[in-house]
Amino acid sequence: MKALLIFLLSALAVVNAHATDYYVAPNGDDNAAGTQAAPWRSIMRAQQGAQAGDTVYFRGGRYVYTEGVNQCASRTDTVNGVSLNKSGSEGRPIRYWAYPGEMPVFDFAAMKDDCRVKGFSVTGSWLHLKGLEVTGAPQQPQNRLNHESWGVWNSGSHNIFEQLNLHHNMGPGLFIKDGAYNLVLNTDSHHNYDPYTSNGAGQSADGFGAHVKANQPGNVFRGCRAWANSDDGFDLINAYSPVVIEHSWAWQQGYLPGTHTPLKDGNGNGIKAGGYGGKYVPNGVKHIVRNSVAFDNKAAGFYANHHTLALDFINNTAFANGANYNMLGIAPDGSPLNLGNLRNNIAYKGRLTIHTEGLEMAHNSWTLPTAVTDADFEDVTTSGWDAPRQPDGSLPVLRSFHVRPGSPLAGMGAFN
Repeated sequence: MKALLIFLLSALAVVNAHATDYYVAPNGDDNAAGTQAAPWRSIMRAQQGAQAGDTVYFRGGRYVYTEGVNQCASRTDTVNGVSLNKSGSEGRPIRYWAYPGEMPVFDFAAMKDDCRVKGFSVTGSWLHLKGLEVTGAPQQPQNRLNHESWGVWNSGSHNIFEQLNLHHNMGPGLFIKDGAYNLVLNTDSHHNYDPYTSNGAGQSADGFGAHVKANQPGNVFRGCRAWANSDDGFDLINAYSPVVIEHSWAWQQGYLPGTHTPLKDGNGNGIKAGGYGGKYVPNGVKHIVRNSVAFDNKAAGFYANHHTLALDFINNTAFANGANYNMLGIAPDGSPLNLGNLRNNIAYKGRLTIHTEGLEMAHNSWTLPTAVTDADFEDVTTSGWDAPRQPDGSLPVLRSFHVRPGSPLAGMGAFN
């Protein structure tokens, strides 16, 4: 037994020793060795060389794409700027990481493919993307046949998307179409706008989306920020497996990005936490939204979106939205029904709640005997929410809407 244990430990050490670091740089050469001194030029070349447990470091600079790795079979087809279809393994992911202290920018704006674009198409599993900037996934103005394009599109499982900066894409910054146990961690998605979407300009550019099929559990958004997106900050419509959104912020959705000009077709919710296209389905699932903040969104801060069962909204803070909490659900016969489990939430300024009549809502700010005022908080500023993240990628430290000691709001809201 002792000899077997020594053999297994030795074998594990050999496996670990074989993990390799590779390097990619904008001025690299795909015929090079992929070392720090002789980096490759493209992520696709890196994928060819990388094996489970390896790390690919991207040096700072712009990686510009002018065409997809595949071609449009029709004007309603989809092309990929980058296709990550090679998987790592449990405990040994393939890591695609920014080189420490540098910012690699993947820019897809120059692609002219006349169909929908996935900047990153991630179909592999056990992958870890960290510190990358993704921008410019385009639509073509002459093609009004499609909905959105995507910055990052995922159908793999056990992937981590960490400290990404996703912006100015003509569709969602990051979209989980399918896959289980994916973690979106400390990632920003902002200023995404789809001007050429077939059902109306701004209708489909969410910050984040998860529309997973049944039996695909474990998808989590944690420490993420969505702002200035033309549609919603977070959108879980048509998700048939439970999703968790936690410790995340969403503000200024539903406007022409960078302005307060409302877009007619941009929905404008901070966190749209469910729904199945306005129809009742018998296999709806419960999502959880907790310790999150939504403010200054055109429509609702937190929205149930005709969901078929009560979603959990716990310890959230909403202020100055069109409505702070909208719990509009749907009954089996298709009629509207108020549905939601709300506990320890704060609503301040603007319309506090709608579609909440008849719900059990003890232990929320609007059920207290006294009204909420500025004095309940350490600060009430709406600026600084897009400040740089902390060195480890976590959210910046703000005092805005932290409850003052002694306030009746103690234990409520996102910052308790």
